[in-house]
Amino acid sequence: MEPQTAKEVYDQIIARMNKQGGGYSNWYCGITSDWEARLFSEHQVSRQNSWWIALQCYDNEAARNVEAALLKLGCDGGVGGGDENTVYVYAYLKSAVTNP
Repeated sequence: MEPQTAKEVYDQIIARMNKQGGGYSNWYCGITSDWEARLFSEHQVSRQNSWWIALQCYDNEAARNVEAALLKLGCDGGVGGGDENTVYVYAYLKSAVTNP
């Protein structure tokens, strides 16, 4: 995965959400240093049968800015997690099997 600017990451995540067609409150977003473990183990997202996206920012500050902007739109999630290695932003459509 290649790093991208905060704007590129934000725009791609919003495009993914809009393609699905549900409201932003139906999506959970977050930041992490290990997007695969976070999405598929911790959040129980299905690789094949779910709407999800994970992208890499150039740095931690950019990832936090994208997360804050998505939360401001109404996505589920929270701020304050991660550390200086947290450069991935992820989002997924919540379902009966995801956590949350």
